[in-house]
Amino acid sequence: MADIAAFFLIETWPPVPDLLFWVSVTLVGGALLGEAAFRGLRLPRIVGYSAAGMAVGAAGFGVVDGNLPRDARMVVDLALALLLFELGSRVSLRWLRTNPALLWTSAAESLVSFGAIFGVLHWLGVERNIALACAALTACASGEVIGRVATELKSAGQVTERMIVLAALNTLFSVLALKLIIGWLHMDQRGDWVHGIAQPLYTFAGSVLLALVLSQAIRWVIRGFELRDENSALLLLGMILLALTAARMFSLSTLLVPLLAGVLLRNASERPCIWPRHFGTAGGVLVLILFVVLGSTWSIGTLAVNAVAALALIAARYLAKTAVLLATARIGGIDMRQGLALGMALTPLSATTLVLLAELQASHPETASQIAPIVLAAIAMMALTGPVVVQWGLRLTGDYRPTRLGAGKERE
Repeated sequence: MADIAAFFLIETWPPVPDLLFWVSVTLVGGALLGEAAFRGLRLPRIVGYSAAGMAVGAAGFGVVDGNLPRDARMVVDLALALLLFELGSRVSLRWLRTNPALLWTSAAESLVSFGAIFGVLHWLGVERNIALACAALTACASGEVIGRVATELKSAGQVTERMIVLAALNTLFSVLALKLIIGWLHMDQRGDWVHGIAQPLYTFAGSVLLALVLSQAIRWVIRGFELRDENSALLLLGMILLALTAARMFSLSTLLVPLLAGVLLRNASERPCIWPRHFGTAGGVLVLILFVVLGSTWSIGTLAVNAVAALALIAARYLAKTAVLLATARIGGIDMRQGLALGMALTPLSATTLVLLAELQASHPETASQIAPIVLAAIAMMALTGPVVVQWGLRLTGDYRPTRLGAGKERE
């Protein structure tokens, strides 16, 4: 066989698949599983994407200890930026002004979730600073999962709109909380109070400024181009990538910049923008890769050792969010069933938490190394269940109404 292979100029025998081959197999597998989940099980496609990633992780080829390689981090940042930008572009500041109870509900829900996570981890014997940092990372709802599920299921209604706004505010509060925790670690561990105060202020101010520049640049594109055109989608994709590169160069938040840019753009005009779904085919591929990468961050060993702490974290977080949302439901203009549905919808943990963990690793690797096993175990537990719980919450209040077509297929 070797002689025949040499005759046909096949360099090695037996052939050795390269990295591109395995990436292609993963993409095909993720796409097939996503479609099977959507059409066969009537679940969001990201459940299938995450399942493909979990298979990669189980085979030992996943992301180790949450340390994303440079190339994988860029893909994650870009895909996450597209989803957060779309999420931000659905947030109406006018609504928050007319219904301030929603803003106070979000602040209370985030604060109580933070306290509950810290309390349960500290009760389990986790050291104070570790529990604080872990609470800052995991208190937020996963905006990318929430936005993706809402878009894919075409849900609409009071719960969907509140879910979008609360997810966006969650992300904002979590980034600020992490920066404050990092500042506290600078002061507590290194006695550097100047750095501890200046760094969060710089990150927030710089991210707002860059988001403003990005939103203005996209407004220029909107005025001169047809958004549904493929070339325009690629132009928008390139602009967001350029902004992310600038954010990383100047150590700004890659989460806040696209999210705030979407919010600023949405509220600069009365007329909402209709974006091409995921910014075209290229964006769709990035979204698939994002959830495959997230699914691959687990390992059986990490999950087994940290299962108790991760389950306690998830339970405390869910109960805290649901309790606040039920307590404030009437004040915010919704009923108790809608409050319960919102608590379910804010359950997911995903890429936002992973990126926050990467930021902590860059500044305090020792602290991050102690947090990572618990955080990654919690993300693994929520990888498949998070999107499904969001779907259940939307279905509970009628925001999502599945329709059977033909042999059980769902209308897309």
